[in-house]
Amino acid sequence: MEPDTDTIEEKVIRELQTIYDPEIPVNIFELGLVYKVEVLNNDYVKILMTLTAPSCPAAQTLPVEVDQKVRAIDGVSDVEVTITWDPPWNKSMMSEAAQLELGFL
Repeated sequence: MEPDTDTIEEKVIRELQTIYDPEIPVNIFELGLVYKVEVLNNDYVKILMTLTAPSCPAAQTLPVEVDQKVRAIDGVSDVEVTITWDPPWNKSMMSEAAQLELGFL
């Protein structure tokens, strides 16, 4: 039986919550760096994300880590990670939990 889209999407989100920006002790999902997770044909995952700044030291490593970790999820056949700067990331995109953790609330 094919895994359903929601199950794959949930697995992808859980995996994204294990990836941390090296400069901020919060995972990239809670930071609001992931703009969109889309599962096509039940196994092709497209991720639209950003970084905290164009000069972010993790610019070379974070997208690769996202690709590798999501690609390793059982049921995922292919991954496309796209970096965008529109809209630019800002602190208001963080989850309430992340803002609390970093002392912004």
